[in-house]
Amino acid sequence: MSKYSQPPAERSDVSTDVSTVSLKTDPLRTISKTDPHQCSLITKPANCLPFSELRTHHPRLISFDSSGARPMYNPLVNVLLVDDDEDDYIITRDLLSENRRARFSLTWVATYAKGLEMIGQNHHDVYLLDYRLGEHNGLELLGEAIARGCTAPIILLTAQGDHEVDMEAMKAGAADYLDKSQLRGPLLERSIRYALERQQAQQKIREQAALLDVATDAILVRDLDNTISFWNKGAECLYGWQAAEVIGKKEHLLLYEQAPADLAEADQSVAKTGEWYGELNQVTKDGKEIIVESRWTLVQNPQGQAKSILIVNTNITEKKQLETQFLHAQRMESIGTLAGGIAHDLNNLLAPILMSAQLLQLKISDQRHLQLLKTVENNARRGAGLVKQVLSFARGITGQRTVLQVRHLIREIRHIILETFPRSIELSTDIDPNLWSVSGDATQLHQVLMNLCINARDAMVDGGTLTLSAQNIFLDPNYARMHIDADVGPYIVVTVADSGIGITLKILGCIFR
Repeated sequence: MSKYSQPPAERSDVSTDVSTVSLKTDPLRTISKTDPHQCSLITKPANCLPFSELRTHHPRLISFDSSGARPMYNPLVNVLLVDDDEDDYIITRDLLSENRRARFSLTWVATYAKGLEMIGQNHHDVYLLDYRLGEHNGLELLGEAIARGCTAPIILLTAQGDHEVDMEAMKAGAADYLDKSQLRGPLLERSIRYALERQQAQQKIREQAALLDVATDAILVRDLDNTISFWNKGAECLYGWQAAEVIGKKEHLLLYEQAPADLAEADQSVAKTGEWYGELNQVTKDGKEIIVESRWTLVQNPQGQAKSILIVNTNITEKKQLETQFLHAQRMESIGTLAGGIAHDLNNLLAPILMSAQLLQLKISDQRHLQLLKTVENNARRGAGLVKQVLSFARGITGQRTVLQVRHLIREIRHIILETFPRSIELSTDIDPNLWSVSGDATQLHQVLMNLCINARDAMVDGGTLTLSAQNIFLDPNYARMHIDADVGPYIVVTVADSGIGITLKILGCIFR
């Protein structure tokens, strides 16, 4: 965006080797000339105070309204001319003074070094650079100014329409180039005005881009051939890729391990309707899988042709995990209700079996038959115990909790494994010597661990290694927020691992159902 000077009457810092001119229509000029590099010119329209009354110790830029002696405080367009030819300076001054659309304040310096110094002060809105500057040239000054952070438009003045120089100037960042042999007042004014308008538009784009970087969502733009052309700060944070690493790369090669079928559907939808909305499974730079809520919008050129696709992705991985856990909790609640009804029916079936086995033992003396009845009774009691656990689960009743040492529980399971599992399975244990004690139901913990060990045994048909480990861990608030049933505090992690065939991806998500 263009910067304008302070009101003319407030300027008093004019360098001794700088010529400054305030220009307005129909000026009456008073020139005080001392040498080719020092000249001050204060112009005044008709009906102004005499010049002698305006002069101070330091030259000031003072512009007056043609209707009277009241100073005008409308902003000027500050122009710096860097040209080693005083005649060119006078011509430029006269061309600007002929303009009736804008008010200009022209400052002239004659050397490369002084021009670079003045540009570094950032006091001007537009810079006019002559191509020939003694030992240097305007292209060198242009490049050095931009390298030092100059953002104001720079216009290069060339002689005799040197097309090669003109092209180099535009590539180097010049706002425009003008042939001095063809230069006219309207052309110069239009070039300056267009340069300032382009600068304002570019500044607006930069501000909008800055707003995109403030957004926490990942915002990217890709061409119709999937080539990324824009990548905001939110995308850098979400995916781990810096903008410089992804610009020019193919989106589907970076964000997907394998392009899902949804992408083809999304491309067809955005081409047909101009937009698409859905969820996508993607991966980050470090291979982490994430789920994003993706919104696509088709961007068209002024002719109405498809140009690119604007994509806004919101990370909903944590949200989906919480939803999955919530659905799992609801499913378990429904199963508990169903299990409660079944358990009551099983109790009704087991009660007469247990009662009959006990009565028959009183009437039968044969030891073989008594042993069979005892087996029936024991199994009926075991079934009744399982029914009791189901009822406790259905009613939400916790088992008998006591303080127990998990290491002792693992030792019992280890003994069972060594006695009953195939010899082709090698057992290994890794238990923290300072393992904390826990409060829990020993029977239920034993049952869970034993079932896991049996599943591990079944996965190692040809033998392998079964490992039981137990370690202390402290869950922090970040982990607790990711899991509905987790609370911050100390825990014990018990791991059952095997070297078998593993769990297929198809049923991996069902292991807790």
